[in-house]
Amino acid sequence: MDVDIWAWVGETQQQLSEAGNVGLAMALGDLPAQAYEGRYPQLDVMAPAIAQQAETLEQPWLEFYARYWHLIGRIGDRAQGAVAIEDAQHLLAFAQREEVRSCPATPAAVEALAIAWANADGPGYAAERLETLGAAIEQAEPAGPAYSGLVTQYVAALVDAGRADEAVSYAESAVERLRAAGRESSWELGAESARALLAAGRAEDALTALQAAAGFQADDPVAKDHRDGVRRALILATLGRVAEAVDALPDLDVVGEHPRVFVEWTRAVSLLASSSQITNTWQLGRVLRQWIDYFGMMGGYRSRVELALVAGDLAVARQGVWQARLLADLAESGAGELRDASGVAERVAALRAAADAATEPEAPGPLEERVGYFDAADGYNADPERWVGWLAPLSGKDIEATRRHTTTLGFLGYPSSGADIYWKMLVDSGDIASADGDDVAYLTTLLIEARQDERLEQMAGKLPHDAKWLTLARLHSARERWAEALDAAEHAVAAGAGVEARRVLAGAAQQVDENARGAGALLEVLDELTDEDVWRMIVMATAAEDWDTVRKGAAKIGMPIKSTEGPIEEELGLIRVILPAPDGGQRQVLSIRTGPATARLALPQPRGMEYNAGDLVVFDPQLLEPLPEDPQEQQNFVPPFAAVSILRPGGYTSYFFDGAAPSEADWTEFTEVMAERGWPMWVYSDENYKVTHPTTGEQIPGVFGWVAVPPNVSAVEVDALLDDATERWSHPLAWLDLAREVDVEVERHERIVKEYGL
Repeated sequence: MDVDIWAWVGETQQQLSEAGNVGLAMALGDLPAQAYEGRYPQLDVMAPAIAQQAETLEQPWLEFYARYWHLIGRIGDRAQGAVAIEDAQHLLAFAQREEVRSCPATPAAVEALAIAWANADGPGYAAERLETLGAAIEQAEPAGPAYSGLVTQYVAALVDAGRADEAVSYAESAVERLRAAGRESSWELGAESARALLAAGRAEDALTALQAAAGFQADDPVAKDHRDGVRRALILATLGRVAEAVDALPDLDVVGEHPRVFVEWTRAVSLLASSSQITNTWQLGRVLRQWIDYFGMMGGYRSRVELALVAGDLAVARQGVWQARLLADLAESGAGELRDASGVAERVAALRAAADAATEPEAPGPLEERVGYFDAADGYNADPERWVGWLAPLSGKDIEATRRHTTTLGFLGYPSSGADIYWKMLVDSGDIASADGDDVAYLTTLLIEARQDERLEQMAGKLPHDAKWLTLARLHSARERWAEALDAAEHAVAAGAGVEARRVLAGAAQQVDENARGAGALLEVLDELTDEDVWRMIVMATAAEDWDTVRKGAAKIGMPIKSTEGPIEEELGLIRVILPAPDGGQRQVLSIRTGPATARLALPQPRGMEYNAGDLVVFDPQLLEPLPEDPQEQQNFVPPFAAVSILRPGGYTSYFFDGAAPSEADWTEFTEVMAERGWPMWVYSDENYKVTHPTTGEQIPGVFGWVAVPPNVSAVEVDALLDDATERWSHPLAWLDLAREVDVEVERHERIVKEYGL
């Protein structure tokens, strides 16, 4: 998207703001950053909201903009594949409409579809990618904003089609066309050229190309460093330059947040795993298994198969024979989802042969004593991957071994394998109705994690009444079917299923805003509750304004409450309440804690927010940050808590002020005037905020913020007070929105805004 697009974005933001859509205006310019910086919860909320609003306002460019960035947030760093293809196709169809076609950014829809196809199955969709991209490139000018992205994807498609040499030549010619048009290659095009060279067997040239691309601007600047590091490590590892490759390879805690590089990072690790500088451990195997599941959910079929095969090789190398065999099965089944499975069967066969030839690690003791050895093992240093192999001969025969073996399988990412063993022992070969409650719970967990819902429902039908309903309640809760979970949990409680059923009931009740119902269920067994249960009861009772139950909960955990009846209104210190912002982010609002789970917001908020100073909120008393260890830091620590709901709005109204900063004495007097009236006021500007002196043109310190007034104060009173409090300042303060509302001296405030560049 070029400068004209960004100018248009700015104009659209202003239009939305003037129309009262402050939240959308705030979020609009932030969408690209949300996509690139991984702020996906914000993006997933705001982009659809903007697109819907754009449709209502009949602004198709705006709708395309919002839908495009939402899609990029999904198919870019998150690497969504088949699950995003239909949306990408719809976006391309939308971009081809008459009223959208003239937008300079619409060719990006072609690029987005090509990326979604590549994420699903790069080689399988290579022909479609080349055809679609080729047609778009013919219509694009090298000087245009979309050209570089289109040719980058074309190079990638050539590589996936097995035409690496052609990809190298095409990349070189594309760079020349860009240079002739006065544009520089993007980092992405340079990195894709390096990938093509590596695929062509020219690793040295690939390294040179990647180094040359280092100075280029990236379309996704946030991802450039870790993507460059992963590709550089893979090239260096291919060249056998192990130490340099290890230095270049980003750590797991860096790449773990970026699915787009999972496969390439794993390939680099597999080339380096034989060195002493990379540890091939069960922890690595567990992470790779999670990544495999991720691509399964996202429709990244090629990545899923590739990861399974590489992870299988790594498992063989560390003697994880059982895991290598399961990964071979997974790759074989995953091949059925590929449009082009060439070579997969041969690689699966090679993996199985390697697993059969591998030597399994020697067990720590006799078969009949292994459960005891397992229980005696150091839980911190023990290798669960090895224990799965050692316990396997007993699993399905001995109940104690089965418990440990199957739950460890689930821990390592193979819940379906554990469920199969447990199922055969307890359901097929045994009497599940008389099984121990712990075994039913273990099997339930495995089936939930394996997403075998029908099987779990089948098992529930064989259980006694209380266990049946508790099992179904756990299933519905795991799938976030809250109404069904609440109903099943109530049946379980009525049947005597115990505290666990009440916990599920309370959790579901909270989700459907049945707080009194949930709190009551917990109160009935108050003496059996843990502190965590009691706090949940307190939060729910607070939301329901059941102050008697709140007091009983507070007494249970040893929190003194002065009053004995009615609403709890005490001053229990300052806290930070974390609330949602209109742009999908979060705001921290300084507040006064008034009860075990209530606080009154102390800071005025901008217009358009759903909360303001004076509002009484319910918060979750679980600390969001740990208490500092340093005693001095503890004294200054203001604990943060997540808001749950607004209990009672205060009815305050906020007014914005802006202008040149007054003298320290004038400002002190101003804040005292506000404090005397009990009007919360907060400065949102910092020392970097400057305004323009109207006569000298120099930049001078500025100040802007909000003042909030209670519902019994009129806008006219606020205007009069501000006018009186600031009339002797050397520079005037402006409150344009308020002036327009009361229709007093509007022209004067407009002049201040213009003269001071506010």
